Amino acid sequence: MPYFDDLLAQTRQERDAFIATPVIQRALSEGVDRGLYLDFLGQAYHHVRHTCWLLSCAVARCGDQDQKYVDALFEYIEEEKGHDEWILNDIRDLDGDAEAVRNGRGDLPCRLMVAYAYYAIEHISPYALLGMVHVLEGMSAALALAAASRLKESLGIEGDTGFSYLSSHGSLDQEHVAFFQDLVNGLDDPEAQRAIIDTAKVIYRLYGDIFTEIDNARAGDRNAA
Repeated sequence: MPYFDDLLAQTRQERDAFIATPVIQRALSEGVDRGLYLDFLGQAYHHVRHTCWLLSCAVARCGDQDQKYVDALFEYIEEEKGHDEWILNDIRDLDGDAEAVRNGRGDLPCRLMVAYAYYAIEHISPYALLGMVHVLEGMSAALALAAASRLKESLGIEGDTGFSYLSSHGSLDQEHVAFFQDLVNGLDDPEAQRAIIDTAKVIYRLYGDIFTEIDNARAGDRNAA
């Protein structure tokens, strides 16, 4: 069995649990309001802004052991530059407070996910980053285009105003997933493979917690009102 297929099989339970997160199910079936979407963008900014730093950390930990992996990481860095600013632009387009987001720190689940990624790269394996890539880009490719369409419909928005980050990641991450599949299928180090699977399992849980925290916070606001 190709390693990518093994990765999918061994993380299926975590993936299904993530997709079953109530707020994600509602977003896909019913759409969401502007405030919830802005909350999502705010948390996305606080993990996306770390992407190039995480990639650079993985490069530093690789040394000379896998030039193909290092080259792939450098390619990712070039492609990911500026995506955090896309998110801030979308927030501005939807009349959100982009500077408040920029100057904030993100909710605890988001901060924990980013912190775990740094930890895994430094103390487990530089290949652990691929577990995070698998979750974040795989979920974007699977959900972003459908979610963007539903969100636009529910918010009454035409075109890509406020949706440049989400819309672009639907098609862009489909390309990344194909590249990722080829990359991991070329790995034959059992320790690297285990690190990717273990990190993916953790990130599915932590990424889901980000959405649950957003949903719970808004439910609390509604109850207080």
